[in-house]
Amino acid sequence: MTIDILMPALSPTMTEGNLAKWIKKEGDVIEAGDIIAEIETDKATMEVEAVDEGVLGKIIVEEGTQAVPVNQVIAILLEDGEDESALDKVVISSEDVASSTSTENQEKAKEDSDSKKQVNVVAGSAPTNEGGRIFASPLAKRMAKEANIDISKIKGTGPKGRVVKADIEAAKKTGAVTSGSSIAMPVSSGPDAKQLADMLDMEYDAIPNSSVRKVIAQRLTESKLVNPHFYLTIELNIDKLLDVRKQINDAANGEFKISVNDFILKAVANSLRDYPAANVSWAGDAILQYKHSDVCVAVATENGLITPIVKEAENKSLKEISVEVKDLAKRAREGKLKPTEFQGGTFSVSNLGMYGISEFAAIINPPQACIMAVGAGIQKPVVKDGKIEIGTIMKVTISTDHRAVDGAVAAEFLQIFKNYIENPVSLLI
Repeated sequence: MTIDILMPALSPTMTEGNLAKWIKKEGDVIEAGDIIAEIETDKATMEVEAVDEGVLGKIIVEEGTQAVPVNQVIAILLEDGEDESALDKVVISSEDVASSTSTENQEKAKEDSDSKKQVNVVAGSAPTNEGGRIFASPLAKRMAKEANIDISKIKGTGPKGRVVKADIEAAKKTGAVTSGSSIAMPVSSGPDAKQLADMLDMEYDAIPNSSVRKVIAQRLTESKLVNPHFYLTIELNIDKLLDVRKQINDAANGEFKISVNDFILKAVANSLRDYPAANVSWAGDAILQYKHSDVCVAVATENGLITPIVKEAENKSLKEISVEVKDLAKRAREGKLKPTEFQGGTFSVSNLGMYGISEFAAIINPPQACIMAVGAGIQKPVVKDGKIEIGTIMKVTISTDHRAVDGAVAAEFLQIFKNYIENPVSLLI
């Protein structure tokens, strides 16, 4: 009996992905654990391992295909002893393969025809099978997601009550079935590429947005609209920290090199351990207070920002944090992080000091409640014991979700953090 190979869900937020490359080709023998394809998810490009053994009988979705829904059939595996004649008995429904280019075009054409019919949107529920699956075309599902529409509340007008494109367009006009939050998330902040091009009288290159960039845009827009951001800034004298750092690196004799950011991550982790009221997330009916400091580090990649996690950082030394961050950052830029290495986290740190940025405010990385923006250390006059001296001052700004972390909690956390940074020897104990 043939085995369907499905588009896997490689992260909790993944609803679709790009089939970047087939490693195996039709006719190849597949062993369990073999790498068969590369999938570009909403976070990174990942290798997909085979679960079953057999022969790759037919590739349904060609490499390079974008926006392939999770759980769509992408290939057919022949079991041991089966020949290619078994493929003749395989029926792939149009719904299962609708994201491949040719089939999606057929789907769109069909639904464009359907849209000419009059459609009434009913706030009820879409038809489902026994497994709770909603009957809707892939195009309709994608449109509903982009428009923040709860597709389960739409009564479909397609065959057998299937939700189609026209139903979503009608729902968008009425605005009667937006999902979850009462705030509708905008899909874009202005005209699309073609509209903007028509408006501009200048030459340009249109650079397509990757799936990673689209997810970043969606999540950050949602974060700014839903999470009530509250900002606090504090100045830190890092002269002692720089001295301790130099002593550690000199003593390491090239074996490793501690950065200022490593001190910041360790100070954040210890501060969260000492003051868990800031190590939280808003969960509607409760505030989740975490038992460990899983600190996310913002890393810029070609596809956008990704935040790998230093887990239980409060229990790690500066050296361990330094080595781990360098490895995570390298693999993040190469797109080789495992899902467990960037999913989750309890607190984020974004450092733009190396670019000479003195101060900025970062957008919270949901579902976390805090992110710290770190600026550059700048020498300036400071008053010490009634005398003016030159000190190296660094500004940090914490952005908090005010529902979970109010001003007093954030201020107390920053005082603890300041004490660690200005007395860096305490981080070595």
